Amino acid sequence: MHRIHLPVQQLDPELPLPRYAHHDDAGADLLCAENLTLQPGERRLVPTGLAVAIPEGWVGLVHPRSGLAVKHGVTVGNAPGTIDPGYRGEVKVLLVNTDRTEAVTFSRGDRIAQLLLQEVAQAEFSPVDELPETVRGAGGFGSSGVKTSA
Repeated sequence: MHRIHLPVQQLDPELPLPRYAHHDDAGADLLCAENLTLQPGERRLVPTGLAVAIPEGWVGLVHPRSGLAVKHGVTVGNAPGTIDPGYRGEVKVLLVNTDRTEAVTFSRGDRIAQLLLQEVAQAEFSPVDELPETVRGAGGFGSSGVKTSA
């Protein structure tokens, strides 16, 4: 794993910079910049108090935190959220409470999502009359079989 330089503007200087919980983690924790409660089924765009300058050729991906999903049913509504290299506004997270009965409360500074950086390539789209054949072909959703438990 290699590291890249990521300029971060602390719009809320009282909140710490994103950090990795473990040295080999893929995602750095994003923090909540305000106190809030998400009611069952509610979604809200939550500020993180920071802006970033993603380098050209890279993308910032905002992923849910697995612990919040398992324990509280909270996920990122547009997962993964995309931060393009040209965006300089505040990073915000679209949190969704999927729990049907319980509200979830977040305090300022709580970890709400994780930021992953990934190299990207842009495609040169070219029309063709036919695509090359593969074993799979046009088999889509469920084409390889679905195992269900009773």
